[in-house]
Amino acid sequence: MTRPFRPRNDGLDLFVRLTPKAAMDRLEGIEISADGRSRLKARVRAVPENGAANQALERLVAKALGVPRSAVSVVAGGSARLKTLRILGDPAVLAKSVELLSDA
Repeated sequence: MTRPFRPRNDGLDLFVRLTPKAAMDRLEGIEISADGRSRLKARVRAVPENGAANQALERLVAKALGVPRSAVSVVAGGSARLKTLRILGDPAVLAKSVELLSDA
C-alpha cells in the first residue's frame, strides 16, 4: 500500500479526498483509488463555498495531528474533492502521526 503523503524537508504533503456537507467533521482512514494511490478520507460539515470546506479541513487535520492551524494549508485541489495539504513540521513526526491516523 502506498502512503497518503510525501515527505518534504520542512514537513509533508498529505493527499486527501474531502466530502463536504457531511453530518460531522471526521477523518475516516485511508482509501486506495483505482490508480493505486492512497488518500486520507475526510468529511466536514462546511459547504464548499468561499473556501469554507477547505478551512474546516485544515482545522480538522491540524487538530488530529497536534500541529498549529497555521501549519496546515491546502496547496492543490482548492475547488476539487482531491486535495493536497502541506503540513509544516518535522517530517518524521508528522509521518508517524499520519500513519497512526491511518490505523484508526
